[in-house]
Amino acid sequence: MTINLQKGGKVDLTKTNPGLSKLIVGLGWDVNKYDGRGDFDLDASAFLLGANDRVTNEKDFIYYNNKKHTSGSVFSTGDNRTGKGEGDDEQIKVDLALVPTEIQRIDFTVTIYEADARRQNFGQVANAYIRIINENTKEELIRYDLGEDFSVETAIVVGELYRSGAEWKFSAIGSGFRGGLAALATNFGLSV
Repeated sequence: MTINLQKGGKVDLTKTNPGLSKLIVGLGWDVNKYDGRGDFDLDASAFLLGANDRVTNEKDFIYYNNKKHTSGSVFSTGDNRTGKGEGDDEQIKVDLALVPTEIQRIDFTVTIYEADARRQNFGQVANAYIRIINENTKEELIRYDLGEDFSVETAIVVGELYRSGAEWKFSAIGSGFRGGLAALATNFGLSV
């Protein structure tokens, strides 16, 4: 049975699902009708963070130009440039058993590609969500629907997996940023 979270909600992931290791993190959205330039291209990314809430290096940033972490623990399945169609628009796979011990959190984000040039923001996006799926059984475990709380933001930290002792938990974040991918990367310790 799916656990539906609200912003700020947290849930034990591995404690309530013993033996769970392989996850699919699905992210989806729809674009509202608008009179703007260009197609909407939203991009899902993952930041693997240490105890200082920063990436160690660029290899800890998983996105369309760096699809797989060196540990093999996090893998982006690719870039959907239109967001059209049903179901998840982009997916990131995570194998919790392979996450290096120095990684304490994995933050999942969505940004709008060339948002400023195209005059686009998350106020023009609807039905955004993140869901956690057991890859082995295909069962949806957690879902967080973001709602319509955004206006001028061009990047969102949607949710995060984080260590709690020997277990993993999930938190629904829903925090918006202006400045797109560059603002997020700087926030997580990368030089842009």
